[in-house]
Amino acid sequence: MGDRKAIFITGGGSGIGRAIAHLFGQRGWFVGVGDIDTAGMDQTLSAIGNGYTYAHKFDVRDRAAWDTALDAFATAAGGRIDVVANNAGIPLGGSLSENSTEEIDRCIDINLKGVLYGAQAALPWLEKTAPGSCLLNTASAAGIYGTSGASVYSATKFGVRGATEALDAEWAELGVRVRSLCPGFIDTPLLEHAPNQQSNEAIRDRVRAAGLEITPVEQVAEAAWAAVHGERLHTLVGQTARRLAFGARWMPGRVRRMARATARPLGQ
Repeated sequence: MGDRKAIFITGGGSGIGRAIAHLFGQRGWFVGVGDIDTAGMDQTLSAIGNGYTYAHKFDVRDRAAWDTALDAFATAAGGRIDVVANNAGIPLGGSLSENSTEEIDRCIDINLKGVLYGAQAALPWLEKTAPGSCLLNTASAAGIYGTSGASVYSATKFGVRGATEALDAEWAELGVRVRSLCPGFIDTPLLEHAPNQQSNEAIRDRVRAAGLEITPVEQVAEAAWAAVHGERLHTLVGQTARRLAFGARWMPGRVRRMARATARPLGQ
């Protein structure tokens, strides 16, 4: 087994995944990224530029492809995987009555089933580098309190938080850490997308119109580093996430009233 620690990151072709890859690469880790976007992965790894990188094109919805991806990455990284970052995900907004079955299935399959498949595939590798290895799941502020106009997306992120808590308990005796990131709206290319097939307005425009904060992606990368090396189960990123968590715990009635009365940044 090699001496250089290794992290494999899904959704590594852009956004949060790219920022995490860059930070861990700068700090001496062997970095692997998985995505369906080959060009995006190449751009991510070219910026690291130290030779200790690996890219693997695959779809997180394919359970067998997970095994192939992690086996190949471990071989490239000298036989070890210390962290698997379950980061691949997609947004879906709009009223549930307007979401198509295809949109619902795709969101659930990528955001939730992909995370569960990744956890299954990662465990044998993380056991080998335990204690101190880590499964890092990207959840969301939408998994702290349900986001009106984003019921499916919220459901998937609540699921990610729940799986994180369950696996934290299951894997404790194995010495494998399980952590989640709960960011608010992050400055990534996903904000340029429409929230669903019925809309042509970018998510970024809706977030700004709602008066909500957009957090720099670099803050998520730093939070990922802290989560991997710390004891906090869920790491909140950005003022929106922290305020929502505080309100949901201490002022749930107020949060409920605000959710009913305010703008819906991911759709009506």
